[in-house]
Amino acid sequence: MPMKESHNRKGSHKIIIADDHPLLVDGLRRVLEEIGDVEVVAIAENGLQLIRLLRENEVDMVLLDLQMPRLDGVEALKVLKKEFPRLRVIVFTNYNQPKLIREIKGLGARGFLLKNSTSAVLKEAVTTILAGGTWFGDEQPILRVADYFIDDFMKKYQVTRREVEIIRKIAEGLTTKEIGEQLFVSEFTVNAHRRNICRKLDIYTPGGLVRFAKEHGLG
Repeated sequence: MPMKESHNRKGSHKIIIADDHPLLVDGLRRVLEEIGDVEVVAIAENGLQLIRLLRENEVDMVLLDLQMPRLDGVEALKVLKKEFPRLRVIVFTNYNQPKLIREIKGLGARGFLLKNSTSAVLKEAVTTILAGGTWFGDEQPILRVADYFIDDFMKKYQVTRREVEIIRKIAEGLTTKEIGEQLFVSEFTVNAHRRNICRKLDIYTPGGLVRFAKEHGLG
């Protein structure tokens, strides 16, 4: 979507929404423009379009979805940190994982909001960050992977559904024999899955697998 002409509201903060879901974008735009000195000047439907718009226009803030085509939010953040270090970015997503929050903080994001946040919380987060603060919603509950996008999790880490089951069993402290009995497979099969999991995640200790599982809502 091309950059819209500004209404030239004196002192207004210019915001780009980066999300490819039109209904959600419409709702976000309405809420944001209820804030007195905020103007939504463009919508980016993918990460590459977002970067192009930022290179062509001066913008104060980006509301960034992580799941976008062509260039996802995490990869886009890496570019933004390098090219626009002073840009205020709020990550707006369905994911709520400690590891993810640490990652986006490290990439320069100023805030993190779940998509089920209320309009009042969104407004407060935006005004806080525009004033120079941060907003990471540490009070929000951690969701289990099964409660949201298990398919996205599997795609990101290239693990199978059975491997996710085994990671969960390891996190529960079960032995190889116990896992095999619960899943009705042999110990040899469990060990083969475990080796694949370790290789894919680059984690080779039981403690490391347990920590990974708990950080990602699997334990």
